[in-house]
Amino acid sequence: MCMVIFAPLFAIFAFATCGGYSGQLQVSMDCLNKTDSNFSIAIDFAYPFRLYQVYFDAPLCEGKRRERLFLDGDFSASAELFVTTAVFAFLYSLLATVVYIFYQNKYRENNRGPMVDFIVTTVFSFTWLVSSSAWAKGLADLKEETDPDKVLQLISACRMKAECRPVQVPVWSGLNISVVFGFFNFILWAGNIWFARKETGWHHSGHHRYPLRSASEKQSSRQPYSQSSFEENPSFDQPMGGFITQHAVLGQQSSYSQVGSCVSSGPITFAGQI
Repeated sequence: MCMVIFAPLFAIFAFATCGGYSGQLQVSMDCLNKTDSNFSIAIDFAYPFRLYQVYFDAPLCEGKRRERLFLDGDFSASAELFVTTAVFAFLYSLLATVVYIFYQNKYRENNRGPMVDFIVTTVFSFTWLVSSSAWAKGLADLKEETDPDKVLQLISACRMKAECRPVQVPVWSGLNISVVFGFFNFILWAGNIWFARKETGWHHSGHHRYPLRSASEKQSSRQPYSQSSFEENPSFDQPMGGFITQHAVLGQQSSYSQVGSCVSSGPITFAGQI
């Protein structure tokens, strides 16, 4: 439920704060010649932060001559990766929400839905970690390249004798928030991996393969076997009984024969004596 509620919301905040950003650096320049003083230079930049395409015209303090200067750096790769991850995570979250609510039976059919959800959740967790880390590094480099002191060093008149100072600096709060929401999304998606795996039923496979029995169950299972094993398998009794009976019969026959021999031999002995 937390995934369904917070994942689309955090994804919106992530790509909105990064993809909708625009900043401005404004510089004031005063030349030695007072008639050519009080110049104002505005430098605008925005997403996807290809600074090498951002240029501005700076006066040379020599009449009306100006020079065109470009900023340094290209941070579009990390910024676009971050925004793309946020957009696709938002779309998948909406799709998953619809499936969870309206297509629960098809979602659980043949366990394909939970398996796909587990794989996609794992991929998005890894992508959020990579994109957020890359964008955090890109933002740090972006701040360095748009630092007012570094930009002023690009202007020839500011390196000479003109007096230059920053009037307005970029506001970085929006981009800082985008990095924070990026790592929040990573924590959210990584935490949902356990719930997605639980839906697949894979964590029960090891327990069902070798079920454990308690001592009482073992004892109860042993007693019927010991009592009824010979009853259920009369073959164990029949050979033993037959063997005993056979020896008893043979013993009786031998005793009868001995008695008979003694009886039969008695009169013969008496007859001889008489």
